[in-house]
Amino acid sequence: MNTEHEAASDVATLHWVGDTDGYLKMIDQTLLPTEYREIECRDVETVWEAIKKLRVRGAPAIGIAAAYGVVIGLQTDAGTSRADFDQRLKTVADYLAESRPTAVNLFWALDRLQKLAADSSDLDSSEMHALLLEEARRIEVEDLEMCHKIGEVGAALLSPGDGVLTHCNAGGLATSGGGTALAVFFEAAKQGKGIHVYADETRPLLQGARLTTWELMQRNVPVTLISDSMAGWVMKEGKIQAVVTGADRIAANGDSANKIGTYSVALLASLHDIPFYIAAPSSTFDLSLESGEEIPIEERLPEEITNGFGKQTVPDGVDVYNPAFDVTPAKFIRGIITERGLIQPVTKEEVLRVLGSEPVQS
Repeated sequence: MNTEHEAASDVATLHWVGDTDGYLKMIDQTLLPTEYREIECRDVETVWEAIKKLRVRGAPAIGIAAAYGVVIGLQTDAGTSRADFDQRLKTVADYLAESRPTAVNLFWALDRLQKLAADSSDLDSSEMHALLLEEARRIEVEDLEMCHKIGEVGAALLSPGDGVLTHCNAGGLATSGGGTALAVFFEAAKQGKGIHVYADETRPLLQGARLTTWELMQRNVPVTLISDSMAGWVMKEGKIQAVVTGADRIAANGDSANKIGTYSVALLASLHDIPFYIAAPSSTFDLSLESGEEIPIEERLPEEITNGFGKQTVPDGVDVYNPAFDVTPAKFIRGIITERGLIQPVTKEEVLRVLGSEPVQS
């Protein structure tokens, strides 16, 4: 086992190197936890591949990567006419938008940069390119602040000694900071609440086993790994007092899409009268969608199940269904933890009240 990752807890998930002619550097999360390696994205195709292949993952981190991907994709166009630059911007944004369909932060970041360009038509292409880099950096900084605020709001919901279950990975590896769901745990630990986290493996790609446990161990937060099918029994044993997960897209009524298996966890929590919380930034809300019925669900390649991590575990020719996400209805969510405060109860009216009048891009 490569132990280089043991000293990597303070390394950013992704960060920009240099000026407008620089590049994006990120942790290759497909190699964790046995190998820590950073990759350099110097063209937009590499950014697209990193998002598609889950080298970078988690809704906020995907949005940041896409923003920097736009800057990279326009590097050879700074100095062209503004009309040509704007056309290339649309081409790059449309291309990056095809990488993953469910995580709304991807589209939010791309729309934000395109709107900035539309509102800055007086700048030449070189000036516009520099402004886009500045905006991408601003998105990253805002994400750092968001993680801290979500942690503070969420930690107040946990009591000393609580056992808390989480699914998939919603930590620093999914953001530019301390994460969303994991930010809640980090802040609770910092406050001395002595919580204990139970992490689902999160099949089929084991983000909980590979990434969540790694992050929590880096921060010395007590964590116990369980398989997805154990969650109900662990709840029945009284080991779980709350569930906190992240989200990739949240509809106007609070229905929340997250990694496949989250819906099952929410149902189990409801059955055992355990509060189930979503932790997500305001940028994860898609107010153009009335309910979760309208959220597009990405379906991934069957090989992720049939040949997980390179080993075939099923008969040749078996039929496979591999949705990457599911949707938890708002009625099963006790509250949504955002950087703007707690949404509780989870209704359209309360979503709009907490988010305020500022429109959420989608």
